[in-house]
Amino acid sequence: MSLKVIIEALSRGISTIHMNIDVGLWFECGAKAFGGRPALFLDRDGVIIADTGYVGRAENVRVLDGAADAIARCNSLGIPIVVVTNQSGIGRGYYGWEGFEAVQREVSTVLVAAGAHLDAVLACAYHAEGCGALRYADHPWRKPNPGMIDMATKRLEIDRSRSWIVGDRVDDLVAGRAAGLAGGTLIASDSAMRQAAASLANPNFGIETTHTLAEAVAALIETGRLAADD
Repeated sequence: MSLKVIIEALSRGISTIHMNIDVGLWFECGAKAFGGRPALFLDRDGVIIADTGYVGRAENVRVLDGAADAIARCNSLGIPIVVVTNQSGIGRGYYGWEGFEAVQREVSTVLVAAGAHLDAVLACAYHAEGCGALRYADHPWRKPNPGMIDMATKRLEIDRSRSWIVGDRVDDLVAGRAAGLAGGTLIASDSAMRQAAASLANPNFGIETTHTLAEAVAALIETGRLAADD
């Protein structure tokens, strides 16, 4: 069953939230569309916040060094920031959407304090080992499938062909390539993961590797791979 709620949430860093939830999906964004601008898609755990394993409590949130400033830099350039995150912890019953919302509220509080904000957040709780209705082996929204990116590009009027994704798993980049993005950056030090990411590169999809979101954003902007329209 689908539940649609529209709430005012200035404290969350997105002025007007459209929160469309079915039992396993979360979508929120500001009322603004971006008229064909490229966006930066970000995984959340391991990219924006420390991945401590199924983060479902606000007190466990630790925004990674440099992440808020990197997001603020994109904000200042008019580059939309869209979070696309798998949330199997919900699917497995470790926490609920209330916990997810509490974590997002804490993340947004830290970002706003640094002059940064998120333009949209999408999450998928469906999982092959999910509980009850959340048991879904290959949901179109769950990365490496491109469903979250597809939804965001359509609803926000984002130019996917000039957009980029940053993640800490190869599945994040696979989703970006399947969605027709320009490229992906893997945040990882593991050589096997870096090699797996490199194998995804083709003439239409570039691959970069870094250790932090700050490094990824700096490289993308300074090389001109990611730039908002003038």
